[in-house]
Amino acid sequence: MEFGSVLDRNLTKKIAINQSTTTRFHKMASVNAFPSDAEIILSIFSGTNRGYPFEINMMERHPLGTQAFFPLSEEPWLVVVAPDAGDKPDEKRLQCFLAAGDQGVQYNCNVWHHPLLILANKQDFFIVDCDTNSNNLNEYFFDEPIAQIDVDPNYLAN
Repeated sequence: MEFGSVLDRNLTKKIAINQSTTTRFHKMASVNAFPSDAEIILSIFSGTNRGYPFEINMMERHPLGTQAFFPLSEEPWLVVVAPDAGDKPDEKRLQCFLAAGDQGVQYNCNVWHHPLLILANKQDFFIVDCDTNSNNLNEYFFDEPIAQIDVDPNYLAN
């Protein structure tokens, strides 16, 4: 995939382990980190809703390692990505996806994405990414918002 991988247990190989008392959803993604001092770390991010409508006025990317997000609740959330256009996001090719509460994503290295956009008031995510002394964060701020995402409150009530 151009931007990364969808982490969905229905899309991966299932293996019975531990005397068939546990199902392993095998190799949902491979983690990459490039600097020699890089360490793969596990974290929890606790996000809050930014208020509606969501305005896309910045994006970020991580050039030195992949970054995976997996929600710890079953609330849907939004994923906003864009291809690169010469060290900045290609705003004309911005894409938004609705992720189910049981779906995660892993962004490939250097993929422009918006920070967490959650639909609930608060939502926690399990994160797998790279910790390094090198700069692994590029942020790009647009002069003005390039997109607005309106969310139907009736949809959220279902």
